[in-house]
Amino acid sequence: MTERKAIESWLTDMDGVLVHEGEPVPGAPEFVNRMKQSGKPFLILTNNSIYTPRDLQARLLRMGIDVPEQAIWTSALATAQFLADQRPGGTAYVIGEAGLTTALHAVGYVLTDYAPDYVVLGETRTYSFQAITSAIRLINDGARFICTNPDATGPSNEGALPAAGSVAAMISKATGVEPYFVGKPNPMMMRSALNTIEAHSENTAMIGDRMDTDVLCGLEAGLETILVLTGISTRAESEKYPYRPSRIVDSVADLTGEI
Repeated sequence: MTERKAIESWLTDMDGVLVHEGEPVPGAPEFVNRMKQSGKPFLILTNNSIYTPRDLQARLLRMGIDVPEQAIWTSALATAQFLADQRPGGTAYVIGEAGLTTALHAVGYVLTDYAPDYVVLGETRTYSFQAITSAIRLINDGARFICTNPDATGPSNEGALPAAGSVAAMISKATGVEPYFVGKPNPMMMRSALNTIEAHSENTAMIGDRMDTDVLCGLEAGLETILVLTGISTRAESEKYPYRPSRIVDSVADLTGEI
């Protein structure tokens, strides 16, 4: 493996890396504080499009992790930026929550169910059959299909919940149209994050807990990839994939001294 440059910027996933099942990962508050003190650019990434950065900032603060709002990058923000680049001032029919609608409004998009340029599917706590039906009809009428993230399920205290990827599959089955997914593992999410903090892939690291999203996404964007074992993927599971992270550590606590 070629020797990489020293890490000057950090990207890190949130769930499974900094927090796990509503609790902070041991050492995560200290890791975030060290990132802030270092002055190095960093972003906390999440595929969850439900919440605005301000919502997530408050959620993290309740768990003792103090991060600035501008240091949080969601798939909703990445999706809004992508659409603003592709079709500035466009229109969209949205299935999603405040995190997504706020991001789209911020880039000048109009939300409508009348001949929209795009159908944009995100995460929501309550998927409406009526809204899904409207999305199917609008796509059949020519709207382009975008989805914030491909996650098939999401976590809850009661067990797995259907997530955007599962609902996208239903809409695709009904329309014959596959969506364009913006969130991880699409390296588009990484590149938009790098651009946001004006960082370069050759000296940036991506920290994640999932081989199939975080590590894959970081790898395809040319970043150093660090798998932590505080979330989904285990050390044994990591050996089953055809690609490998740059390294594996127990948790972000093992990285604090490197910043």
